Parts: sequence; C-alpha cells; structure tokens
Amino acid sequence: MVEEASEIYRSIDLALRVGEVVMSSGAGAADVSATMLAVTSACGLRGCVIDVNFTTLTVAYQASPDVAPETHMRVVRYRGQEYGQLTEVDTLVRDLSTGRIDREGASRRLNEILWAPRPYPRWAVTVSTGALAGGVTLLLGGDWLIMLVAIVAAITIDLSNRALANRRVPVFYAQVLGAFIATSITLGLFALDLPIRPSLVIAASIIVLLAGASLVGSVQDALTGYYVTAAARTFEVILLTAGIIAGITLALSISNRLGLELSLSATTTTWSLVPLALLGGTIAAVAFAFGCQAPARALVPIGLTALVGQAFFLVADQAEIGVAAASAVAATAVGLVSYTLAGRVRVPALIVVVSAIVPLLPGLTIYRGLFQLSENDIRGAFSLLTAFSIGIALAAGVYLGEYVAQPLRREARRLETRLAGPRLVGPLVPVARRAVRRRAARRHQTDRRKTPHPRSR
Repeated sequence: MVEEASEIYRSIDLALRVGEVVMSSGAGAADVSATMLAVTSACGLRGCVIDVNFTTLTVAYQASPDVAPETHMRVVRYRGQEYGQLTEVDTLVRDLSTGRIDREGASRRLNEILWAPRPYPRWAVTVSTGALAGGVTLLLGGDWLIMLVAIVAAITIDLSNRALANRRVPVFYAQVLGAFIATSITLGLFALDLPIRPSLVIAASIIVLLAGASLVGSVQDALTGYYVTAAARTFEVILLTAGIIAGITLALSISNRLGLELSLSATTTTWSLVPLALLGGTIAAVAFAFGCQAPARALVPIGLTALVGQAFFLVADQAEIGVAAASAVAATAVGLVSYTLAGRVRVPALIVVVSAIVPLLPGLTIYRGLFQLSENDIRGAFSLLTAFSIGIALAAGVYLGEYVAQPLRREARRLETRLAGPRLVGPLVPVARRAVRRRAARRHQTDRRKTPHPRSR
C-alpha cells in the first residue's frame, strides 16, 4: 500500500507540475484542466477532479469508495511567455497520452525541459524587442528615423524591465517606468526639432509593453465558465495598462509644463502603403514570438498568420465598419488559420494566435485617448473605451476562429461538453487512450499484489 500511495503521489505531482507550466504561459483554465486530466488519466488515476484558479492548481483523487479522498495543491508563482517550454510540455503530454512514454519517463523529461537552456540568448531577445517596435512603426507608416527611435526606446524599456525584475520590483512599476522612458525619449528628440512623429513612437512602445498581457486567456476563461480566473486575469491586464497610462500621463504633464506643444498626427493607410503595413505586422509578430523563445519552426507560420490577420484588418478597416469590428474580423481570421498551421509544425495554437494579434493591439488608440485627456478633451475617454473594446474584440475573435476551425468529432463534442470550448493548448481528448489506461491500471494492480497487506506482516 505504501508503494501504491507513492505512485499516486508521483502521478499527481507530475500533473501539477505540467499544469503549472501551461498556466504560467498564459493558457486558459479549460486548457490547463484538460492537460492535467490527460496526465492523470495516462498515469492510471481515474475520476480525478481538477480545479484551476488564477494562482492555484488542485487535484482531488479517491482510489476507492472505502478510502478517504486526498487533495493536492500547487501554487503558480511566476508568469511569463516561455513558448519553448510550453511546446515541449505539450509534446510530452501527447506522448504520455498515446503511450509513447510512461510516467517515470515523462517525469524525467519534464525535469530536462525545465532545466534546459533557452533556445535564444538574452541579448537576442532584447534585439527582438527592438525589432517588434520597429515593425509596429513600419505598420503605422513611420519612416526610418521614427523606426530607429522606436527601436532604441524599446531596447531601453527591455533593459529597464529586466533590471527591475532582477530586483523583484512589481511589474506595475516596470510598466510605469517603461512608458515614462519611451515618452521622455520621444519628447526629448521632439524638443530638438527632429522630424519625428511622437505619436508613432509612443504607440509602438505601448504595444511592446502590452504584448505580454494575457488578453486571450482572460476572455477564454470568461467564455468557458472560469469566471474567478477570468476576473483575476482581466484585472491583471487592467493593472498593466494602468501602469502604461500612468507613465505616459506623467511624461505628458511634464512636457506641458516645459511648453512642448505636441500634436496628434493622423495615420491613414492608403493602398500604396499596404505592402509596408503587411511587412511591418509580420515583423512585429515574428519578433514577439522570437522574444518569447518560440521554436524556430513556428516563426514562419506565425509570420504567415500575422500577414493574413493584418490583410483582413486593412480590408475591413477600408470598409469603414469600425476599428473594433475590423479587429474582430482580423482576429477571427487569425484563429481560423492558426489552428491548421500550428498543427503542421507541432506547436500549440496559443503560440501562433497570441503572437499574430500583437500588431493589432490598440497602442495608437490608447495614446490618442491619453493625449486628448491631457488637452481636456472629453473624447479621450471614448478613445480609451474604444481601446478596451478592441482588446476584447481581438481575444473573442481569436477564440471564435479556433472554435470554428477545430472539427466537431465525437470526442471533441464530449470534451466541449465537459469543458465548454476548443483547445488552444493540450490534447483534444482529455483522457488517455484505452490501451494506455489499461496498462497503467495493470501496473497499479501488480504493485498492489507485490505489497503485503498490513495484517499479514
């Protein structure tokens, strides 16, 4: 019995550790629950109850009706986009569910994944942050000078955020400092009468700071019924955005006291600038995925998906249906395309969709609202509300596209009955194959026979 209990503990611990990696990477609570359920099922534990919260993961299991149930919990202590780890863990769960590896092999492999060096060095990640800002400025119609300024501002933001993270400073203050640095650099160059458009540089910096926000996960949790986790993630997004607003507002107030009169430059994408806009959106998406340590094989599909999403957005925007509706159309197209492309290169669809919607984030709309409020223009509040609507439209559109793209086979319908939604991470079927379950059950029965009963000792 002691050995059997040890096997149960190890199986549940494996499920909790896998769930922690998936949860910390921004996956929805339904995806985390399905992934953990697949692990426990493959390890021979039937009837496990999985509970996912924003900061805690819980597994409850009762071996038999005459045995007291036990509950194990793990706290998710870190957040971040480690798409390389997420891909490897997703592959591990699929191999475990299909019987290619056993529980001991999966545990060893998980340790190797967590301790393995990252695919790309830290300096390359910093450079990719600059490339992200440069791609956004190209998308918005900036010239080479504006692009250079945005790259320098983004790299400075990345270095400052890393320094604050090493000192365990809360991310809210990192957002405030990053937004203040980007705006101050732009205002300083504007004061020197350089031919730059401050709105484009600041908008690119806002998108760099917003790129890590878990928009997709929060909306997915709300749509799948995990309202507590959805509320927590939504508040996290609001808090990160509030830090950006605070930093920019502080810099703008200082500029007003110094007598720097800024102007809000209008950006209109004509058909002659469409190729540059498509190129800029593609560069931004690929640079974000590279900075999140996404596998190299996923970069091309991410670029293609971003290209499709940006093309749909430009067409819908020219139709004058509204920027929020155009964002929803583009995000739906991203969700439709990403499911097929992600499956072909064996990466979770979450990596493709989150990276592809980065160029669609409402950086310019947020800056427009802040600038209008600094000028005592009430329209600024409506601009910020529009930015919030764009964020919701992007996340909901992506999820709708994934929902339409995934085939509604019998097992998929069974999964959707349990968890109410398509999978962005993890196996489509939350339980292991029957042969895998039988093999794990026989292993538990053999261990039980080998262990003498306490009364016979």
